Order: sequence, then C-alpha cells, then structure tokens
Amino acid sequence: MHLNNFRNPELIKKIVTELQGWKKPVKFMEVCGSHTMAIGHWGIRKLLPKSISLISGPGCPVCVTPSSVIDSLIDLKDVTIATFGDLVRVPGNKGTLEQARAKGLDVRMIYSPMEALEMAKEKETVFVGIGFETTIPGIAYTILEASRQNLKNFSVLPAFKLVPPALDALLSAKDTNFDGFILPGHVSVIIGADAYNLLPEKFGIGGVVTGFEPLDILIGIEKLTNQIKNNEPKIENEYSRVVSSSGNLQAQKIIDKVLQVEDALWRGLGWIPMSGLGIRKDFEEFDAIMKYGVEITDTEKQTGCRCGDVLKGKIIPSECPLFGKACLPNNPIGPCMVSSEGSCAAYYKYER
Repeated sequence: MHLNNFRNPELIKKIVTELQGWKKPVKFMEVCGSHTMAIGHWGIRKLLPKSISLISGPGCPVCVTPSSVIDSLIDLKDVTIATFGDLVRVPGNKGTLEQARAKGLDVRMIYSPMEALEMAKEKETVFVGIGFETTIPGIAYTILEASRQNLKNFSVLPAFKLVPPALDALLSAKDTNFDGFILPGHVSVIIGADAYNLLPEKFGIGGVVTGFEPLDILIGIEKLTNQIKNNEPKIENEYSRVVSSSGNLQAQKIIDKVLQVEDALWRGLGWIPMSGLGIRKDFEEFDAIMKYGVEITDTEKQTGCRCGDVLKGKIIPSECPLFGKACLPNNPIGPCMVSSEGSCAAYYKYER
C-alpha cells in the first residue's frame, strides 16, 4: 500500500471529527519513542479533544540505560568502545562518553554492530548492547559471528530491555493509571502482537499495535476508544502489513540461542524482574560484564531532572522544572532530552 494512503487528508479528517465527539477523559500511553516523535511531528495531540490525553512511555532505549552503564564504559582502559550515536551524549554520574572521548577515551559511533567486529580485528573492542527487541537480534547475530570467527578481542556489554515486562511493571505500580496503550510497531515485528496479551488478561486494559504514519496512529486511538465504549479490552493489530501475531520466529531463535532473560535495571524505573537479556554461558567470553567485572548499580546523581517520572508517564516533559530552561537539546541534563526518540526532545521540538 502506498505511503500516501496513510496520510490521506480526507480519512484523517473523518477520524478526527469522530474523535472530537469523545467526552470521557482517557489517558493512552504511546510506549515507543518513535511514536512520540511521530505524534509531535504530525501535530496529533493538537487534533484530539481535551478528553483524550497521550502520554509518553519508556520507549527510548538510551533513556532507560542506567548511569552505571555509562560510568563503567568511561572506566574502561585501552579498548575501543563502539556504540550507536545517541548514547555518547547521555549523562552518567561521571559525565558522558562524548566528554570522556575528548579526554582520550576511544569512543566510535557506528551504525551496525557488525562494524565493531572489524574494529576488533585491530584492537580490543566493546560494543554497547542497548536497545529493545527491534535491535537485539542483530546484536545477538554479531555475537554468533564473533564466535564463528574466533574473535577474542570482541565483547558486548549487554544492557538490553524487553517491552512487555516494563508494561507489566508500570501497570502493577500503584501511582500510575492508563486506559490503553499505543503499542510499538518495530518491536512488535520481532515479538508479535500476542506478546501483549497480558494487558487485557492481567489488567483489563487494551492496546493497539500501530505504525508511524498519522492515519496509523489515529486509527489506533479510535480503536482504543471503541474498546472502552464497548467494554472490550483486547490487543488489536493495526500494523498488520508488517506485524504478525507471533512475530519473527527466526529472529526469536537467534535471540534465544545467544541470550537469556534476566532481571534488568531501567533508569527511572528501577529493577524490573525478567525485563532484560544477558549473554548465555556458552558465549560468556563475549560478555563484557564478565570480562571486565562491570557492576550495574542503581546509583543516579541528583540533578533535579524528572526524566524518571516522564518515562513512567507520571508527568509530561514540560512539567519538569528544568525543561526548556537548564535542560535544552544543546545542554541536556537528562537522557530524555538527548535521544532523537526521547520524550523531552520531542516535546521541545514539537509541543512547546
């Protein structure tokens, strides 16, 4: 289907007109950072009635990476640190990787983890394994390739995060309240729409997997309002042109071969049971945590940044006292202002 079909002004106007009639106050969380950017870019919040609130969630990989990961990387000596670009500006307790690079730390930004394998042929290399289910299969495959090539100079610092356990933790908390979820399209390509069945089954709350075009998102919102109107919470797949119910089984096999589920620390959310992935014993020679004795600890320097509350959906970015003042895109205090998928960055660019 042509992309313009998902930007059709007449269809958009039709759904917006229908949604304008919605009176009951509801709060929907868009889990994915790419959805937050798309919602801002297309001005979707401005099209909705005041009764429908869209709240950003913990769907930005670098935003939920704890400070101790950054600090551990800064402490490494005589290695090349290979990472995706956004992470270099994320503040830890000891500063950023960008600042450490200015002092001599060998930090290189790459676009594919396979690039790190080539670096490892020249020098000891640590790839920073961050991301959700979307990027995890490619990193797991890189570990398999490193094993095949017997590359002793390569390792991965695993800081992977899984989306469904995070939603479970959010809904289990007593201080959060949501009426439905706009579920991430890219993540769902890997794990499938059925991975979210815990939402209606455990919490009685529905969700819709959507794409990232304006019509995708508006259809998702309309479906959520219909679920509430009919008292029928369920998981619906608006993004069926890309997402299946069971996901990408081959990618799942690669993940399961190399990685295992374990508890994980999320910046702003704390430790969440079984919400991350560590490297299996069969591949522990490529595990930077084991190789360098890295400790992941819940120690965050107090800066006044309320990124944690933004990630939980307790506040919107503009309610943080630092937003747009001390915390700016060129001077980010917290990670939500750093990443192109960060809620604060999106609000600063589109919602001010």
